[in-house]
Amino acid sequence: MIILRADLHSWNVVSFDVECWDNVNNGPLKKEKFLQLIKGKFGVYTSTSEPVDEDVIAAGVPSLRVVSTMSVGVDHVCLQALKVNNVRLGYTPGVLTEATAELTVALLLATSRRLMEAAANVKNGGWTSWSPQWLNGQGLHGSIVGIVGYGRIGHSIAVKLKGFSPKQILYTSRKEKPEGTEIGATLTDLDTLLKRSDFVIVSIALTPETKGIISRSKIALMKENAIFVNSGRGGLVDQDALVEALQQKRILAAGLDVMTPEPLPLDHPLMKLDNVVLLPHIGSASIKARGDMAQLAAENIIAVFKGTSMPAEYL
Repeated sequence: MIILRADLHSWNVVSFDVECWDNVNNGPLKKEKFLQLIKGKFGVYTSTSEPVDEDVIAAGVPSLRVVSTMSVGVDHVCLQALKVNNVRLGYTPGVLTEATAELTVALLLATSRRLMEAAANVKNGGWTSWSPQWLNGQGLHGSIVGIVGYGRIGHSIAVKLKGFSPKQILYTSRKEKPEGTEIGATLTDLDTLLKRSDFVIVSIALTPETKGIISRSKIALMKENAIFVNSGRGGLVDQDALVEALQQKRILAAGLDVMTPEPLPLDHPLMKLDNVVLLPHIGSASIKARGDMAQLAAENIIAVFKGTSMPAEYL
């Protein structure tokens, strides 16, 4: 979390008085502290870990002119409050596409081929002999893959999975995507995708329209051998219903990089399931992607102060 006062010198060099919150050493920024820090500030450089809600934005007005988030998702920001108070929003699309797609494929493979279980058996003495049925997983070759949401990340996931020779790649979107057609992916509706897919990958932005899109009734449509992977947002899924389906073996397994809440409590039921792989929301955590995100988020703020177009403005 970085909060800035700004000054534009006559030679067109921007300087900022920067106030940082070190959430590594100080812990998460509590709302009460955020409300104090934002007063009189020009901009906020943030991430998904700090909600920028209506109260926070109101506390920053009238000096607050821009919020720039080091993320492509903006569900942690109150868009209506920004609009009402004429505060602009920057975000970081594009630069994290490949990193997130790579992580999604890695998570799918770790889940489907039971890699976490296998690695644990090597270390805990469970690997004592060979058996033809031991640690068998679900293969991608010849399978049907369904991708819920076909933006930049969804397409990049599809391109990467194409190399594993699935039988078919299905996707949902508002309209048919030419880039999907080029690689042989097929547009379909959500119900059909869930009924047919051996792998269900959620890669869609969390908005009021998509919140809870993978509901209890939708989960019930999935195959018993289905593997569910979510690298979008936890709020897209009815998590309680997902837990029940996994516990009752109504679906085979799940790989989650996102969940609700984050961090997930250590006593949460998901923590107790062997057929779940959990990651701490590291979809964009490559050195290059995080560096590019950091730079783009900063450039968004500087552009607002200079009165130029933001490199990546959320409209």
